[in-house]
Amino acid sequence: MTRRILLSHLCSLSLLGAQELSIEPIRPSAFIFRRPYLGAEVPPVRLANSGRLRDLVRAGNLYLTVQDALALALENNVDLEIARYNPILSAWQLQRSEAGGALPGVPSAAAQAGSVASGQGVAGSQAAAGVTIGGVRTGNGTGNATITQVGPVTQNLDPSIQETTAFSHTSTPQANATQSITSILVTKTRAYTLSLQQGFLSGGSATLTYSEHYLNENAPTDVLNPSSAPSLAISFQHNLLRGFGVGVNSRTIAVSKTNLKTSDLNFRTQVIGVVVNVLNLYYGLVAADEDVKAKQSALDVAQQFYENNKQQVEIGTLAPLDVTTAEARVASSQNDLLVSQTNLQQQEVRLKNVLSRTGVADPVLATARIVALDRIAVPDQDDLPPLKELVEKALVNRSDLAAQLSSVTNAEISALGTRNGVLPSLQVIGGETQAGLAGTARPASLFGFADPYFVGGVGTGLGQVFRRDFPTERIGAFFQASIGNHQAQADYGIDQLQLRQTQLSTRKQFNQVMVDVSNYAVALHQARVRHEAALKNRALQEQLLAAEREKFSLGASTPFNVLQQQRDLTAAQSTELSALVAYNDARVALDQTLGTTLEANHVSISNAGLRPASGH
Repeated sequence: MTRRILLSHLCSLSLLGAQELSIEPIRPSAFIFRRPYLGAEVPPVRLANSGRLRDLVRAGNLYLTVQDALALALENNVDLEIARYNPILSAWQLQRSEAGGALPGVPSAAAQAGSVASGQGVAGSQAAAGVTIGGVRTGNGTGNATITQVGPVTQNLDPSIQETTAFSHTSTPQANATQSITSILVTKTRAYTLSLQQGFLSGGSATLTYSEHYLNENAPTDVLNPSSAPSLAISFQHNLLRGFGVGVNSRTIAVSKTNLKTSDLNFRTQVIGVVVNVLNLYYGLVAADEDVKAKQSALDVAQQFYENNKQQVEIGTLAPLDVTTAEARVASSQNDLLVSQTNLQQQEVRLKNVLSRTGVADPVLATARIVALDRIAVPDQDDLPPLKELVEKALVNRSDLAAQLSSVTNAEISALGTRNGVLPSLQVIGGETQAGLAGTARPASLFGFADPYFVGGVGTGLGQVFRRDFPTERIGAFFQASIGNHQAQADYGIDQLQLRQTQLSTRKQFNQVMVDVSNYAVALHQARVRHEAALKNRALQEQLLAAEREKFSLGASTPFNVLQQQRDLTAAQSTELSALVAYNDARVALDQTLGTTLEANHVSISNAGLRPASGH
């Protein structure tokens, strides 16, 4: 499942210009066996900008609509590119959880050089009697790793197969030759062990082990030499208290599945953040450009008024002081224009930085001037539904709220582990072993003769195994309880308190939704009223300036009055622009609060370069 998800996500990245996946072709018959041992091919990071950016540059200008700006940001934003990997990481985490266990499975049976079956030959007889002579290795050694975590550890769910083959040739001096009737015991052994281990979500595991020991030694006392001792064993262990139950042992899988969905929600939230940032920067640039035009118009008017005053001074109809006043107004207008142009350049740099992976380091983008083709538009009416419907829409659409709910779900699932961890440990263990023995009979001697039942090869020994001629059965239980159980109680108490904190934080965030929706709805209404007032005020100031200039041309006004009307018009134009930006910001903020930013701006998650991770 995870490999298919990974390929889907990485292919979606390549749609935005990333290098295509290059996976070595494998024949289908071999692929089935090789696939678990092949690493996934991950394309290198894409550091260059998408081709769309250069296509939009014409004659040194970057011509942008809002949709172009959004598309460039979704293609080239570095933070968004980093976020695209998070769902893929979550998919791998899910696969890791589905494998279970804190470590890969380690079957307990392993063949060692020099090992023989219990009772097989002199060495096996000595081992069965608990005698160790001269360092002959006759036993199996295993080690278990201790894993500590809060709550029970899930069994390893991936089947684990292990095969061990060991050959040896040993020469062992015999301090007591009573049994071997030789001072130096020379043995040749071959040991084969094959085991299969499987864990279960219910809280147990089973191991199937086949072993075969071949022995050839120089002891005259052996009535079978060489001999083979095959055996087949099955063992199991299962938790009955702590670590029992599918719900407890699958909690990590459930959390990983939730995280996989949450990673898509978080990516959606980040896409919304990028879209909101681009909208604010784009329309901020539009407002800055309009402000430059207004300041340039004010400078042109002031310059024209100054030139007119100079002509009237020359013909003697105005005092020279009036020219100085008009010239001061020109200087003030030039300063206002310079400030507005600087603000426009700063807005361009900010917008370029979110549209490009290299920012202004791209030589084409560094010198290009951005020409915004869309203007800020205020609709005739907003048609907002009642506050209750707005809140309900926000609760349904907000991806960050859905992610917060997922965190509560994860906390509740994880609490199953600490709750179960309070219980004592009770395990039932058991198993069955079927043994066989066969070999070549030696001629009758003082030490007896071989039983014909054991004469033969490995097939004879396997026949004894499958006929269950020599069975060994065992069953038992293990119980452990901590007196006081303070550690488990503390873990459970801490976990429950943190869960309550998470639930309260989530409730607080949901309560805040109503406040935010209400505030931004009011802000949108206020911004509309302010814009309408500013629009009327600017129109009135234009009429007042025109009337004052007409009066001045007729000699019924003074230069001071005309300059005052010019300043008032400039202030009215700035107020109108501020109200326009405030309305746009309120609209964008309300869409973000309602969770409708992507729909309102015709942006889909697939356009952002990510396909939902779902399905097996």
